[in-house]
Amino acid sequence: MTPLTPDQIVELRAELERLLARLERSMRVTDEALAPVQLDQTAVGRLSRMDSLQNQSLTKNLAERERAQLASILAALDRIEAGTYGLCVDCGEPQPFGRLYVVPDAATCAGCGT
Repeated sequence: MTPLTPDQIVELRAELERLLARLERSMRVTDEALAPVQLDQTAVGRLSRMDSLQNQSLTKNLAERERAQLASILAALDRIEAGTYGLCVDCGEPQPFGRLYVVPDAATCAGCGT
């Protein structure tokens, strides 16, 4: 059973839901930025094309990080529903409220990883 009080869980769930809403907004913007870039080969120089390709690569990396964070937040919300939120998924030890307050989607304790 989770070592957190019901008030702490309510507070952390609200923070996870805020993070989720913010992430979903960010992901919509990222998805728009991932749209194929149409370049007019006669009007755009080689450096501009290289910039566009580099920006698209950076945006793809951002999208991957956002998907990973989304999975982490959803997993934390699932752990709340299952009654296991606040316990390290590796060793089963309780995580302190302070750690979860700073990193509410943390699945593991500081000793096992991030």
